[in-house]
Amino acid sequence: MQNTAQKSEVTLKVNAPTEEHLERKLKTRHLTMIAIGGTIGTGLFLASGTTIHDAGPGGALAAYLIAGIMVYFLMTSLAEMAAFIPISGSFSTYTSRFVDPSLGFAVGWNYWYNNAIILALELSSSSLIMKYWLPHVPGIVWSASFLVIIFALNILSVKGYGEAEFWFSIIKVVTIVVFIVVGLLMIFGIMSGHTGGFANLTKGEAPFKGGLLSIFSVFMVVGFAFQGTEMVGVAAGESENPSKDMPRSIRQIFWRILLFYVLAIFIIGCLISYKDPNLLSSDVSNVAVSPFTLVFKHAGFAFAAAAMNAVILTSVLSAGNSSLYVGSRVLWTLAEEGKAPAFLKKVSKGGVPVNAVYLTTAIGMLCFLTSLFGDGTVYSWLLNAAGLAGYISWLSISVTHFRFRKAYVAQGRDFKDLPYVAKWFPLGPILATVLCLVATLGTNYGAFIGSKIDWYGIAVSYIGLPLFIIGYLGHKFVKKTKMVTIQEADFSRE
Repeated sequence: MQNTAQKSEVTLKVNAPTEEHLERKLKTRHLTMIAIGGTIGTGLFLASGTTIHDAGPGGALAAYLIAGIMVYFLMTSLAEMAAFIPISGSFSTYTSRFVDPSLGFAVGWNYWYNNAIILALELSSSSLIMKYWLPHVPGIVWSASFLVIIFALNILSVKGYGEAEFWFSIIKVVTIVVFIVVGLLMIFGIMSGHTGGFANLTKGEAPFKGGLLSIFSVFMVVGFAFQGTEMVGVAAGESENPSKDMPRSIRQIFWRILLFYVLAIFIIGCLISYKDPNLLSSDVSNVAVSPFTLVFKHAGFAFAAAAMNAVILTSVLSAGNSSLYVGSRVLWTLAEEGKAPAFLKKVSKGGVPVNAVYLTTAIGMLCFLTSLFGDGTVYSWLLNAAGLAGYISWLSISVTHFRFRKAYVAQGRDFKDLPYVAKWFPLGPILATVLCLVATLGTNYGAFIGSKIDWYGIAVSYIGLPLFIIGYLGHKFVKKTKMVTIQEADFSRE
């Protein structure tokens, strides 16, 4: 009864049309598609070609499987905490409650910054994609237009964001399902356009080109491709029924990773030789050589490039839409906790943290503008700092879950009260922590193993680490915080 009363109290408080709280308007279908949309993007549609080229089909499959296992454990850890304590901006709050308030401060600002920069990156990408159809229109026109659309979807209501992400994700899922069906038909010779089949898996240096070192290097790229999956935890604070919706969404993540990523990589490895030079050219500016496009062309679909261009544009807009949503919610949470200026707590009648949306949009726009002026050096540094931010956020999830569970047991709480219990504890969070550390520290391992150390490359790649440490130590120095003991850990659901 006490648990039910707590749920009712939180629901009423979050739904209250005040200027201090968000509203629960995301339905189960929204959360499910947010989880899918967070996983599928240009990392699969484009970067998958580079991973196969660099590590061979077997090496790419191994890297995606390892990353998939890491993400699965991270998401089960997040699900256990978010289903029990559904708070918008979740994991920075959890870190403050179960590890250290200063660490929560650094994680929150780090994650907000990450999403503001990703918004800028997606605006840049959208302008490149549109050049495929309208090469003579200045890119700034498209970037500005898409920013207005993304801003409108987020400023009106949380339901607007949820609906947009639902349909964006539907398009991506349909594309991958069609790709998998067509690819399997080609591999087994049922459909014309067979281009090697299983033979490509063992030709030359395949399946493992370059051995373990290549798998390791590809793992860095693959990790970035999976970033965004954690946004479903941030959205839990605005879910209609988080105790049921979160576990349901998280349970499907492993199978989505297995189906969408691993099976897609397997098909590409069978139908396109890892030696194909087109795989190395797979980037946003040249969608005609996306591995998905190549397979569709081999199958005889002449419109493949234009169709994939539209799908990739959808992925880019989806990522920008989600980045603005997640960034604004994290910023609002920081303000609620006294870790950001109080004016950012303002919430509209539609349940949107309007000032947080304005500021995140402004920072994203300013960062994008740095890519238009000068030689783009500032923008490159910002992007590299944002890249590490994703791994740091993941690290905080696994470390925090370990402390969450220890505190839960130490305080004599009943596991029956948890809407979702993460499997494989403590192995899961420990393994995820180790893999995240490897990915974080090995981001640019190549700078250390050349004939001489590339200090500039190290500075550019790892700039995010000192920024994070400065934020953590600065807050600790000013606020004099201490690590939270497991007996003091706060399990209140507000």
